[in-house]
Amino acid sequence: MPGSTRERLMAELAVVSRRYMASYTLFNQALADHLGLHPTDLQCLNLLTLEGGPVTTGRIAELTGLTTGSATRLVDRLERAGHVVRERDADDRRLVLVATVPEKAAEFRRVWDRVGDGWIALFDDLDDPQLALFIDHMRRTTDFGAQQAARLRAGAV
Repeated sequence: MPGSTRERLMAELAVVSRRYMASYTLFNQALADHLGLHPTDLQCLNLLTLEGGPVTTGRIAELTGLTTGSATRLVDRLERAGHVVRERDADDRRLVLVATVPEKAAEFRRVWDRVGDGWIALFDDLDDPQLALFIDHMRRTTDFGAQQAARLRAGAV
């Protein structure tokens, strides 16, 4: 195989990355199907459970990269499915917050834990510096993915 080790590794990384993203997308679809949700709604629910409390629809738009109108429709779907409720902010009654329904959030976490335990086990044999490398990689790819999604939504290719 011609080329340096670095060139071969970079070429392999390009292929493995695309397979990784496809695998995660298909996993996300399967999990969404299992829970009776749209894949975007599933990930919004996932992000809401990580927020630590009720958020505005504007915050949901920020988290998902959706317009506020699309975020409102997403919240409507999650509300109809019983996963979230809208409530008035206690300090500013003009604000409407979106809160997860505790029983549904607990159910979501149980399902996520069942599929997520296997994911975490993939890293059991790594030492601390290797784990730190993966954490850094995931943070960087999360940021990169958000930047690329924003570019695509803006019409850039």
